[in-house]
Amino acid sequence: MSQSDRIYQYKALFKNKRLLSKEDILGKLEISLATFKRDLDKMRDVYNYEIVYDRFENGYRLNDTNEAVELPGLMFTQGEILALMTIQSMIEQLEPGLLGPKLKPLQDRLDGLLEAQGMDATTLAQRVRLLHAGKRRMHLKSFEAVAKATLERKQIKITHYNRQSGERVERTISPQQLVHYRENWYVDAWCHLRNGLRSFSVDAVEECTVLEKDAKELNPDAIKSALSKGYGIFGGSASEWAKVRFTPERARWVQFEEWHPDQRGTLEKDGAYLLELPYSDERELIGDLLRMGPDVQVLSPPSLVKKFKTTVKDIASLYE
Repeated sequence: MSQSDRIYQYKALFKNKRLLSKEDILGKLEISLATFKRDLDKMRDVYNYEIVYDRFENGYRLNDTNEAVELPGLMFTQGEILALMTIQSMIEQLEPGLLGPKLKPLQDRLDGLLEAQGMDATTLAQRVRLLHAGKRRMHLKSFEAVAKATLERKQIKITHYNRQSGERVERTISPQQLVHYRENWYVDAWCHLRNGLRSFSVDAVEECTVLEKDAKELNPDAIKSALSKGYGIFGGSASEWAKVRFTPERARWVQFEEWHPDQRGTLEKDGAYLLELPYSDERELIGDLLRMGPDVQVLSPPSLVKKFKTTVKDIASLYE
């Protein structure tokens, strides 16, 4: 048993009995006196969990004057510490400045725990790296206000910039959930202006005020049904199924990708891959298919084929 894992055993012993003799501790944990002394030092210096000898009671007890706040079960093995540090590092890279300052005290404590086990916490960030592509700049204040309203279940008044129309619309929304999708943040919310569910890109929220009025609550299953049936972030209730064929070369990658939870895929005899998936708004789907260049062919429905061909022709016309 490692020293870190043994901390759990000490915790269990003192939970069941206020005072323990040295012989009880050594016998129950099957350790030597030297090991016991090393454990006492580590628990005091690293975990802020102090076990002291009471000469009047002739036994060991947990120091009740310990000022450290211990959450239930908040003692970590080496693997758990590494997992927490990795998550913290990923959060910082996911959105620098978003949660980093709030997690700094915990990170400092985790650094100490790792160093006590002979590990260099400062090199972790160099071993865990996230690369971003297509990430849009976001107003941190807008995100914090949207996140606050989402968690506290309050309505928010926003000025939203519609990139498609170029218009700015002021509206009140009841945020339901935050979504991180393709490097950017969105909020799924009930729009009181349109009287329906909508997804808003947080980076397009130019002004945001948290209101005192409680947010309209929606059933999570209803949200999932309304926003997750179709392909992509624009997905609503799917109205069409797209059928596309990828060349044998591209199929080596695509056959292992999940484009939609309800997709249907078939590997054909020549190695080509036939993919079928539901969609309600073709904009994002067409954009993703265009990235495949000549390695993909849209087969149906006719409306999607027509829109895809028109888009390809418009692109080609730029180079004529």
